[in-house]
Amino acid sequence: MAEQRNGTVNDGDPETEENNNSNKNNNNIDDNNKNKSSDPELFCCLLQPATADGDPDYIGIRRLLLHRKAEAGIVRRRDWRCNGRTYVAYRNYICRPRNWESTHVRSLQTTPGNSGRWIPSPSPLSRWSEVDSWSSSRDVQSGNPASNHRTSFGSSASDSDRPRHRGVEPAYSFVGMHCIFDQCRASVTVLKFGHMSSDLLAYGASDGTLTVCTVSEKPSVIKQLNGHSKDVTDFDFSSNNQYIASSSLDKTVRVWEIAKGICIRVIYGVSSQLCIRFHPVNNNFLSVGNANKEINVFNFSTGRIINKSVFDSEVTSMDHDHAGHLIFCGDAQGYIYSVNMNSHTGVLSRSHRYRSSSRHKSPVTTMQYRSFSLLAGGPVLLTCTQDGNLSFFSVAMEIKGYLTLRCSLKLAPRIHKIQASFCPLLSLEKGEFIVTGSEDSNVYFYDLTRPRHTCVNKLQGHRFPVTAISWNHGENFLASSDFYGVVIVWKRERTNGNNNI
Repeated sequence: MAEQRNGTVNDGDPETEENNNSNKNNNNIDDNNKNKSSDPELFCCLLQPATADGDPDYIGIRRLLLHRKAEAGIVRRRDWRCNGRTYVAYRNYICRPRNWESTHVRSLQTTPGNSGRWIPSPSPLSRWSEVDSWSSSRDVQSGNPASNHRTSFGSSASDSDRPRHRGVEPAYSFVGMHCIFDQCRASVTVLKFGHMSSDLLAYGASDGTLTVCTVSEKPSVIKQLNGHSKDVTDFDFSSNNQYIASSSLDKTVRVWEIAKGICIRVIYGVSSQLCIRFHPVNNNFLSVGNANKEINVFNFSTGRIINKSVFDSEVTSMDHDHAGHLIFCGDAQGYIYSVNMNSHTGVLSRSHRYRSSSRHKSPVTTMQYRSFSLLAGGPVLLTCTQDGNLSFFSVAMEIKGYLTLRCSLKLAPRIHKIQASFCPLLSLEKGEFIVTGSEDSNVYFYDLTRPRHTCVNKLQGHRFPVTAISWNHGENFLASSDFYGVVIVWKRERTNGNNNI
């Protein structure tokens, strides 16, 4: 019988083997007890002090039941997330059909991690567990070209509308989630990709933080920018993506240098700063809308005001045209303004105001300009108000940005500030597609030209109201954020023909 002098293990001794097995079992039991004690509900109950008028029997029975109850849902969700799974995967797992085990095929393993998890392209069966996306809703229609004459019609839709399955729609099909950023502990208020960039992403939150990320093959957080004391209301990248200018409810505008992660300039105001944009041609100009019914043009280098223009109400959103000659802005009463801007001097002059026919005045949450649309045959403007009105305008550049309503869509009223965005422009499509978040935690795609059945796709993955939406430059990634700080980057499906990404 062989002996090991430096240890206590004797090879071939049955008593020793039995002791070793019992020690292993005890260790496993201890590990299980540790896992069970990590239940947050039980932990909180044990730490909760007993009140003077509390019933000790009730407290004891409650602790006993909590100790014996099934594992808390938050612990199960945490286990799924540590394995690279998603919220919707957990939801589909607990709601799975009875014969699911026999029909389920193991999907590809994902890379674990806490934030910026990379989820590779799943197999067809594993797509069901990762994202519930109605990716096919209608055929590519081959109708008559869109007419150029200006018409206006309205339609209504609900956030719970289910898309009609009439064929494959390759343009808005998604293979699932590319990555998830969930380190933020507050509501994400604004979300944007960098200019002419396919992988640089930033988002601001209600706790005053700005997070800069990369969504490349190894998604990660690049910089955390801390300085604002209240909600980040808006931000914008400079044209070379070296700087970020942000506005906040703390009445300040801050300019950040991304590479160093530092604030290089603070501009103090007298009211909340609500929206901000760099001039697309002259990045030395910074336009800021505030709660004092103004748009101020600042000199980026010195921080001094060059010019300002006064409006009828708080300026809640804005956007430039591609040449920087016009600023389109919306206020808290739902009015939309076209403002001329001199690219050399920064002087502003109001030219047109569009007044909605709606009796209810609601703040404009989205203002997005696009230089061309098949429907309008020229530049267009998308606006969204907090009460759920989506409007699509053609822009007459020769008449200093005069707006003509082409079509509109009425959604359910919102409580939160929810944003919308144009969808990628497709050469074969005759409609006008937009994507928007919703308070039922879904991402919806709409065709604004349809009086009925306007919803063409729907993405499910968030658990809370989706507040912000953004496409990257290559338009192969769509980022969405929700009220509890989770940012999901969705990956579009690659297609053939004219719809290549």
